[in-house]
Amino acid sequence: ASVVADVLRAAIEKRGNALLAVSGGNTPGMFFRELSRQELDWDNVTVTLVDERFVPEDSSRSNARLVRENLFQGNATAARFAGLFSDASTVEDAAGRASERLRNLPLPLDAVILGMGTDGHTASFFPDAGNLESLLAPSAEAIVAPVHAASGGEPRLTLTLARIVEAGFVALHIEGAEKRRVLETALETEAHLPIGAVLDRAPQPVRVFWAP
Repeated sequence: ASVVADVLRAAIEKRGNALLAVSGGNTPGMFFRELSRQELDWDNVTVTLVDERFVPEDSSRSNARLVRENLFQGNATAARFAGLFSDASTVEDAAGRASERLRNLPLPLDAVILGMGTDGHTASFFPDAGNLESLLAPSAEAIVAPVHAASGGEPRLTLTLARIVEAGFVALHIEGAEKRRVLETALETEAHLPIGAVLDRAPQPVRVFWAP
C-alpha cells in the first residue's frame, strides 16, 4: 500500500490528480484497507476497476462493492469512483458506456493493481474467453471490453491489455503457494497463460507482491 501511495503522490505532484485501477476477488481486501490509511490528497484521486462482473453494484459479487466497503474509509472517502457497471441491456452496451466514462478521465492510468486466478487469468482475461485474442491485442483501441467465458460465470467487463500495460506502474498482488506456482510457470515456460501476456507486453517490469 505504501508503494502504491508513493506512485499516486508522484502523479498528483506532477499534474494535480492520480488515476488508479484495482482488481476484485478475495485477495485485495486487506490491501484496500491499508491503502485507505495512507496520507494522500484523496480528493485528487480517482479509482476505477480493472474488471467487473455484469451485476449491480450492491451485489455481493460486485467488485465495486468490495472497493466501496474496504477502500473508501476515513480520508479515502474523498476519492472519486468510476465504476464499470451500468444498468444496460447487455454487457456489450455496458462496456461501451464504461469506455465513454473512462475517456473523460486523465488516461493513461497511473497505477494498476492486478490479481490472478489459479488458471492464470488476470483482469477478466480468462483462457476460455471467446474474444481473448482481441482482449490481449497490443493495438486494441477499446478501453473496456465485454467478456463471455464459462469459467468466469456471469459476463464480465474488463480493461483491455493495451490500456493496462500503458499505465505508469503495474503490480500483481497474489497470495498462496498455488498461485506462486502458476506465476512461476508463466515466467519460466512457454505456457500460454493470460498473465504471461501481461508480463511479456508491459514496457516496464511488473512488480509482484506475494504473500504465503
